[in-house]
Amino acid sequence: MTSAHAPLPVSFFGIAVGVLALGNAWHLAVPLWHLPPQIADLLTFGGIAVWLVLLALYAHKWLRHGAEARAEMNHPVQSSFAALVPVASMLAATALLPVARPLALAVAAVALAAQLALGLWLYGRMWQGGRQPELVTPAMYLPAVAQNFVSGTTAAAFGWPHLGMLFFGAGMFSWLAIESMVLSRAALQAPLPEALRPVLGIQLAPAVVGGVAYMSLNGGVPDLFAQILLGYGLYQALLLVRLLPWIARQPFAPSYWAFSFGVAALPALAMRLLASGATGPVEWLAPWLFGAANIIIGLLVLKTLALLLQGRLLPAATPSR
Repeated sequence: MTSAHAPLPVSFFGIAVGVLALGNAWHLAVPLWHLPPQIADLLTFGGIAVWLVLLALYAHKWLRHGAEARAEMNHPVQSSFAALVPVASMLAATALLPVARPLALAVAAVALAAQLALGLWLYGRMWQGGRQPELVTPAMYLPAVAQNFVSGTTAAAFGWPHLGMLFFGAGMFSWLAIESMVLSRAALQAPLPEALRPVLGIQLAPAVVGGVAYMSLNGGVPDLFAQILLGYGLYQALLLVRLLPWIARQPFAPSYWAFSFGVAALPALAMRLLASGATGPVEWLAPWLFGAANIIIGLLVLKTLALLLQGRLLPAATPSR
């Protein structure tokens, strides 16, 4: 007897990343605007629950569907989403820090080591060449950029700022190098197929996730570079709004969670600046961005639950011959 659905795609860890990132944004918003802390806690522990369920399902995939798991890790696009496993784990570790420091420390140590090994393996494979131009997408940011930026934030949270600076540097210069490749592909090659277009949501993340990492490491100073990163993040958000009708030709699928990390990190960066004394446009931008993040991620949650209830969340299994 075979299941009608394929095993869990590793990209589903983007759901845990998005919910945990929104929980982090709520924890920043609570003292700023005197919002109920229970919502922040609900999102955070809901994100941890999703992360644990996904870890169990992904472990089951490797145990029972090893061939599919290995094929996913060898795919030039799908393999990049494996970086979301350590990213979600580091976000979970940071969320657990106030309530269970020894457990949080253990999770963070494993996740930091795993992200470094995985990032070097995936990014090193790219250096060996052979990638077709049509497979150059923003998913390439995940192993070398997202993992290192989140590692920087995690290291700072655990009191290791000097280690965090090293991760931040690795993520920053990897971002600059990879973005030129992504833009070159977009400008010079055929348009992305409709099924891959939601991956463009990742384009928002590097500047704002990097900005959160930077402010975690610089003592929370709202300096010029932090505001530059916010400005570039805002520009990327506007660009994605302009492209949304073109991206949305693909019906809703879990791939739209690619937007969630950047969508949650954008107001988080603005709120960090505001809490540190920044003035000017950020004062009115922060609440609007926070509200938009809640609406967007709320819609992602509702549409994902609808697919789950309809039995259409997981892709259909490929019939064996």
